[in-house]
Amino acid sequence: MTKITKLKIFYPLLIFAAVTFIFTLVFYVYGSREGSEEFLYPRSDALGLTVEHLYMVFVSAGFSVITGVFIGVLVTRKFWSDLLPAVNSLASVGQTFPPVAVLALAVPVVGFGFKPTIIALILYGFFPIVRNTIAGIESVPKEVKESAKGMGMTGVQILTKVELPLASKIILAGVRTSVIINIGTATIGATIGAGGLGAPIISGLINENFYYVFQGSLCVGLLAVVADKAIEDLGRLLFE
Repeated sequence: MTKITKLKIFYPLLIFAAVTFIFTLVFYVYGSREGSEEFLYPRSDALGLTVEHLYMVFVSAGFSVITGVFIGVLVTRKFWSDLLPAVNSLASVGQTFPPVAVLALAVPVVGFGFKPTIIALILYGFFPIVRNTIAGIESVPKEVKESAKGMGMTGVQILTKVELPLASKIILAGVRTSVIINIGTATIGATIGAGGLGAPIISGLINENFYYVFQGSLCVGLLAVVADKAIEDLGRLLFE
C-alpha cells in the first residue's frame, strides 16, 4: 500500500474518482426531481460522460503514438532523410492549426459525432509525438551509434536496441504532451455530437448555465492531472 501511495497518480486519481462518484450519485438521486436540470446536466451522468471522453482520448492517442513514432523514425533513416526538414516544419506549424477547423473539414466527409472528433484528435496529437521522436533519435550521440555498428549490429538492431531506448524519455514526453492536449481538445467534439465531458461545458456555455460548465470543467481538469501523473509515474518506473 505504501508503494501505491508514493505514486504521483494516487491522490489525483482518488480525488477524480470521488468527484465522479459524487456527481453520478447526485444525478441518480436528484436528477429526476423537478427543477434539478437547473443545477445538474440532465442528459447523462458524470461516469458515462467520462467513459465517452476516455474512449475518444484512448483511441486517438493510440493512433497518434503509432503513426507519430513510425513517421519520426522513418524520416531519421538515411533513405528518407530528405523529408526530415519538411516533417519538422509541419510538426511545428501543425499545432497552430485550430482543431475546430479540422472538425469543420471532417464533418462534410464523415458526418457528425465520433468520427470527425477522432480525426481531429489524431491529427492534433500526432505532431508533438513526431517532433519528440525526431528530437529523441537525433539526440543519440553519433559515437554511440558508430560503436554499435562496430560491434556488428544491423540498422534495425541499432534502432531497436540503441536509438529508441536512449530516445524513449523524450518520446514519452511527447506522448505526455499529446495526451494532455487531447483530453482538453476532446471537449470541442461535443459541438458536433461526440459527447464526452465537453457536453455539459458546451451546453452550459450555450444556455449560460455556470453549473453545467463547472461540472464538465472540473472533471476534465482532474482527468488531465490524472493522465499527466500516470505518464510521469510510467516514466519513473521505466527509467529509474
